[in-house]
Amino acid sequence: MQDFSDTDCIQMSDKIKHECGIAFIRLLKPLSYYHRKYGTALYGLNKLFLLMQKERNRGQDGAGIATVKLGLQPGKRYISRHRSNKKDSIEEIFNHIHSNYFNKHKDKLPHAGWLKENLPFTGELLLGHLRYGTHGLNSIESCHPFLRQNNWISRNLVLAGNFNLTNVDELFDNLVGIGQYPKEKSDTVTVLEKIGHFLDMEVQELYDKYREEGFGNPDINGKIFKNLNIRSIIENAARDFDGGYVMCGMIGHGDAFVMRDPGGIRPAYYYKDDEVVVVASERPAIQTTFNVHISKIKELPPAHAAIVKLDGRFSIEQFTEVKEQTSCSFESIYFSRGTDRDIYLERKKLGEVLADRVYDALSGDLENAVFSFIPNTAETSFLGLVKGLESKLNDLKIEQIRRENGGLTDERIKEILDKRVRVEKLIVKDAKLRTFIADDSSRDELVAHAYDVTYGIVRNDIDTLVLLDDSIVRGTTLKKSIIRIAARLRPRKIIIISAAPQIRYPDCYGIDMSKMNDFVAFRALTQLLREDKKEHLLHAAYARCKENEILPVDEVRNQVVELFDSYTQEEISRKIAEIVKPEGLEPELEIIYQTLEGLHQACPSRKGDWYFSGNYPTPGGNRVVNRSFMNFMEGKNKRAY
Repeated sequence: MQDFSDTDCIQMSDKIKHECGIAFIRLLKPLSYYHRKYGTALYGLNKLFLLMQKERNRGQDGAGIATVKLGLQPGKRYISRHRSNKKDSIEEIFNHIHSNYFNKHKDKLPHAGWLKENLPFTGELLLGHLRYGTHGLNSIESCHPFLRQNNWISRNLVLAGNFNLTNVDELFDNLVGIGQYPKEKSDTVTVLEKIGHFLDMEVQELYDKYREEGFGNPDINGKIFKNLNIRSIIENAARDFDGGYVMCGMIGHGDAFVMRDPGGIRPAYYYKDDEVVVVASERPAIQTTFNVHISKIKELPPAHAAIVKLDGRFSIEQFTEVKEQTSCSFESIYFSRGTDRDIYLERKKLGEVLADRVYDALSGDLENAVFSFIPNTAETSFLGLVKGLESKLNDLKIEQIRRENGGLTDERIKEILDKRVRVEKLIVKDAKLRTFIADDSSRDELVAHAYDVTYGIVRNDIDTLVLLDDSIVRGTTLKKSIIRIAARLRPRKIIIISAAPQIRYPDCYGIDMSKMNDFVAFRALTQLLREDKKEHLLHAAYARCKENEILPVDEVRNQVVELFDSYTQEEISRKIAEIVKPEGLEPELEIIYQTLEGLHQACPSRKGDWYFSGNYPTPGGNRVVNRSFMNFMEGKNKRAY
């Protein structure tokens, strides 16, 4: 059983990683059309490159692309794939591909037909993937897209996605039960084989049907291409999926689909005109790449699939029951690029709704407070915070003018109106430092210099320094770097604000947050319980988790929520401040977190808040949080799914 004497797990980064991003393009015209109109038969590849570049924030551990050519004769290679796990994986992939065109066959670039017949990656179906690895090594084998190959063209499947499933073990057992022998137990391989199984069944049923009707094999292929029921395939395959997902599939003969989970946990947007069908994880990527207005880009509805048939027919079809939409709120807080209109406004609102609590923490003394943000991704929320504080300041100005009514000179009025929230750029990320020094004390000193400060702006021992962050996950970057460097400005007090609520529970739908003891909020909880002689509550929760372990998944409940109910958010925040406060820090330290109410007010359309609230949108989530807690209690440092 876990020793509770010291549960502070030290890691060197607070950064959390998103699972990945997808980019899909279907060209609806022949390659020669794009050469005539846009001057290049490589139009699709160029657009895929730009689409992936605009989503590179979603995955920098690796990337991959695959293409499918339509209508080739047997004996011609119709599927191409290239993957990379190098530092600049997108550039490496496209440099590798383009070198084949420009270094060896530059004279053939005007000949679209020749390119398609003879060179790889000149297909009408294009699929790109960007990967952030949540667990395990970032090997080339972990990079999407994945291939399921077969000599029957309609049984070849290319798959990539943004997903995590909580019930891989059960899905794996299902595959074994139907006679398959999967090469590994992972959600990607399991999903590939599950969809592939029902693709095989559908193709076989159509083959048997048309064979009985007397058609020859060449004619049967054409009928399979036309009548393959993609919706039925993914409906059967996804019947037991528990998790968040956007999965993109391309079938060898030319059908393709993009399917989104029933709760809309993972994001997907699409655009169609008479030249292309496009699906991507983020809307601005499509806007920029294809220069289209936001009004023309649609969100793929939860429990629906975008399907493109070989002949170009496009449809949005429901494949399973729609659940309450619980889109991941971390898309607004951190992951999605802030160039999306809705994301930008939601981030501003996240900061704005914090203004009252910050004002109260300052006891209304805005004159002796300096405001800044860290890291750069927190800037938009910071703008919202400043807007809210300026509104408070305007109220003070009005009150002061009313109070001095009758005795105001022009100079005094100007003095009152000139009061501003003191906004400064105080902490900046310095060049990345290599922490090559072996001993901990020297390494910590080096880490503390990852940021630099603007000296001489904060008045020594007078001003309160207020810093806004996107989110505080583990707290180690605060402790080892940010607070130490901020203290060099010699403020009277430091207030750290998190635009996100306290992260209390693991994620199992695509974010790299799976171990309870990584979260500083959970470590604060366990320390409070220990100090208050309430460790028995931890053991009682562990017993409840063990009891839930044998229940059907639909009956499992989150047994950790009750522990957090033992303390208020403010009590846990105060303990977090103690945990992250560096030894010997002179200024007073306070930490303020966003509330759940503030989150929902700022992001009303993104109700997925399970990492904050413990309200998981699928049954498997409750099982994961209980397993994660049991791992903590048993001293096991491993993922819970």
